[in-house]
Order: sequence, then C-alpha cells, then structure tokens
Amino acid sequence: MKKYLLPLSFLLMTPGAALAADGENALNGADTAYVAIAALLVLIMTPALGFFYGGLVRRKNTINTIMMPMVCLAIFTVQWFLYGYSLSFGPDVGGIIGNLDWAFFKNVGMAAEPEYSETIPHILFALFQMAFAILTPAIISGGIAERMRFPAYCLFVLLWGTLVYDPMAHMVWGVGGLIRDMGGLDFAGGTVIHVTSGFSALAAAVIIGKRRGYGILTMHPHNIPYVCLGGSFLWLGWFGFNSGAALNASDVMAQALANTGIASCTAGLVWVLIEQILHKKMTALGLMTGILTGLVGITPAAGFVDASASFLIGITTPLVCYFFVSYVKAKLGYDDTLDAFGCHGAGGVWGALMTGVFCTKAVNPAGADGLLYGNPAQMIPQITGIVTGIIVAVVMTVLILKILGAFMQIRATASEEAQGLDLIDHGERAYFKL
Repeated sequence: MKKYLLPLSFLLMTPGAALAADGENALNGADTAYVAIAALLVLIMTPALGFFYGGLVRRKNTINTIMMPMVCLAIFTVQWFLYGYSLSFGPDVGGIIGNLDWAFFKNVGMAAEPEYSETIPHILFALFQMAFAILTPAIISGGIAERMRFPAYCLFVLLWGTLVYDPMAHMVWGVGGLIRDMGGLDFAGGTVIHVTSGFSALAAAVIIGKRRGYGILTMHPHNIPYVCLGGSFLWLGWFGFNSGAALNASDVMAQALANTGIASCTAGLVWVLIEQILHKKMTALGLMTGILTGLVGITPAAGFVDASASFLIGITTPLVCYFFVSYVKAKLGYDDTLDAFGCHGAGGVWGALMTGVFCTKAVNPAGADGLLYGNPAQMIPQITGIVTGIIVAVVMTVLILKILGAFMQIRATASEEAQGLDLIDHGERAYFKL
C-alpha cells in the first residue's frame, strides 16, 4: 500500500490537482499556466511595436515614435482596471456595451467566470484581454507618426480606447454582444483590433494632414535593424496573441499556434517574391512587413480554420496589403506614415472575410461552418462586424480629434516638425549625432 502513497501525494500537490479541488467549475493548472504565458507574450508586443515603428521613422523622431506605443502600457492598464474591462466584458447593456459592475475589478478575482472560461481565474482572463486593449490603440500611432504632439496623442488614445475599443470588444466578444449573438467570428481580434485601429489610423492621418515635405523630401526608415528586432518580438508575441485566445491548453490552441506560423511565414515569402519580381531586390523591411500582414490576416481565423486555409490566407493577405500600401496610398495621396491602414486595416478586413469563407466546425465546434462548408450565411455577421468596426472607428476618431483640436494643439508646427518630436515633446535625443 505504501508504494501508492507517494505517487498519490505527488499528484495532489501538482497545480492542476490543487486547482481542481474547487468544485464543479474547477480551475485547470495547464490552462491557467498557458494563458498566463500567452498574456506575457502579448504584453511583449507593445514595446516590440515601438521598436518596429521606431526604426521606420527619421532619427529625430525615434524616441517619440517608440514612446507612443509604450505609453499605452501605462494608460490602458489603469483604464482597464478602473472601467475599461467592465465596459468591454461586464454584464450587457443593449448589446453594445457592458455596465460598470466590474469597475475597479470588483468581483474579478481568482475564481473562474464561467461565461468566459470555466478553467482559468477571472482575473487572468481580464489581464489577458488587457494586453489586447493596450496594443490596439498603439497601432494607430503608425498612421500619425512624426507630426502629432505627444500630450494630444495620450488623450486621444485614452478616449479612443473608451469610445471605440471597449464597445467593439463587447459587441464582438462580450456575452450579450450584438455581433457575437449574430454569430460573428473573430478568434483573436481581426475586427476588434486590426479593422478598428487601421481605419482609425487612416482617419487620423487625413484629419491631421500630411507631414511637411511628404512626397518631396526623402523620408526613408533610419534603422532597419530596429525594424527587424521589433518585428521579431512582434512575431514571437503573436503566437501567444492567437493561441492564447483559445483560453486553454487544447487542440484548438494547438491549431491556432500552427496556423499562425504557417500564415505568417507564407506571407513573408510572398512579399519578398513580389519585391523580387517588381524591383529585383528582396528587402529585410519587405520580409518583416510580409510576416506582419500574414499575422494580421490569420488573427480572426486562427482557431476556426485548418492549416490549408491558413496557407491560403498567408498567400492572399500580403497581395491585398501590398496593393494598398504601394498603389492605393500613392493614388489617393494620404500620409499613412507607417502603413497602419495598409497593413492592419486592409489586412484585418481581408482576414475577417476569409474567416467566414474557411471556418469549419471540424476545427472548432464552438465556431461555425463557413462559405466553403455549405453555409454562405456566415458571411452576413462577418460583413456586419467589419462594417460596424469601420463606422465606429472612423466616426469616433474624427469626433475625438475635432473636440481635442478645439482645446489643445494636436499637430506639431512646421518648426517643431523640422526639429523633431524627440526634442520638442521629450527633451531627449536617440543618438548623439544626427
């Protein structure tokens, strides 16, 4: 009998067993550990985005551009704790927004919230979602880099997160949300994150106006190694971004992990092949941009499609994004500084549409069968989610900027732009020699 006691006592001491002692909706140690790691990976993406963007601008705006995503870590951690999480995932109000029952993380503790996950602590779910809320407004900075004053940017993203991100997150992911109840599928944020941030970046770029000298002066990226460094950590974090959205250590998580790798690598290859065909050169910037577009495209579909579909999404998304970055932008003449719209907006729309085409219950029984699996009606909630995201993002972005512009300086002056926002907004230089 004694030979069984040691293994049994060891089993009872493991995290999974200890958590499982809580009752019917028992927490699961493996699920908790995986989602915690995924949350950390998503948090890494925000400073990574800062370096990715920072390398793409001119030297005199390096610190300012890195700071724009970084400050979102501080702003949205506080916002999420105070009221953002409750508005996004709290008890439903009219299918559009949550109420304030969970403000200040009231009743958001170590027990599970079964309506979202039965196997991880409620507070871990809130923290995982917080990492998404931090990253999303940071993406917008790519559209208005090198010309928006930093104090105005801080207020803008705070208001944008409250008026755009929180209601969109609730409508798409929150219990009782309008688009969720229609059957819209968005596994990790194609509509909530990429469509809203991409179209907001476009709207902000148009409202604020072009950089002075745009189209006349040379404005090449100043540090491609920064781009590669930041892009690599974005890529790493994105595996947690997509697979963590399964909220457990499961077969769906594994499929999302595989889909993320297949789509991103395929897209990176497609982008450099386009460059080779059109320009006879394969660039590091092109490779990193291609990988990014593949990640954007697969995000809404990651846990709903099979590997073959992820491969096709990886082929087609960079084609769509390249067209917007290289041709639409030049034709219409807007100054989307770092192509936030071309990559995230256009890529997010395409990914959301492809989710409706390729999704299948064979991968995720909690999802739906899509167009190719005999259910063309799935395209209706997908398109509804896209259109809703575009309208909310554009209307609220314009409104916020117009209101802020009536009370404060939003855009840098010609002299300030010439000096660079590193000195003007932060009193610092990235480099001793300019």
